[in-house]
Amino acid sequence: MSADEVNAFLVHERTVTCATNGSRGWPHLMPLWYVLRDGAGGEGEQRIWAWTYEASQKMRNLERDSRATLQVESGDTYDQLRGVMLECDVVVHRDTATVAKLGRELFARYAVAPGEPPAHILPDAVTAVIDQQAPKRVGLEFIERRRATWDHRKLEGVY
Repeated sequence: MSADEVNAFLVHERTVTCATNGSRGWPHLMPLWYVLRDGAGGEGEQRIWAWTYEASQKMRNLERDSRATLQVESGDTYDQLRGVMLECDVVVHRDTATVAKLGRELFARYAVAPGEPPAHILPDAVTAVIDQQAPKRVGLEFIERRRATWDHRKLEGVY
């Protein structure tokens, strides 16, 4: 997939699987909701951001090894499979205001149908839940180092 195709794909899809390195040497795979934010590199670079509980297993793993592999995929039949895998360094953000802002972005994105623009206003009750959870959570910024993509729709039945 081209960079533009990857960005469009990530905007539309809803769940990223995050693989961290477990203490026993086994990959630890967990789903995360995510948002895309502009990266430091400019020129349309998008970074995946997510949040998780500070006490989660993935955080214990990231404290030992700050690398993660992300995968977003779709397709119900072989000829429709497509996806992106990103090898990333992970920056952990612990500032409560930063985490709460990320939480609001996540809830705004997932309050609407896939591919729709994020909700402009969140109900006060939702914002209160986010503010209550933010001190227990961290923000995860995934800095891409390597990418692999696939789109079996382009194979036109030739495998």
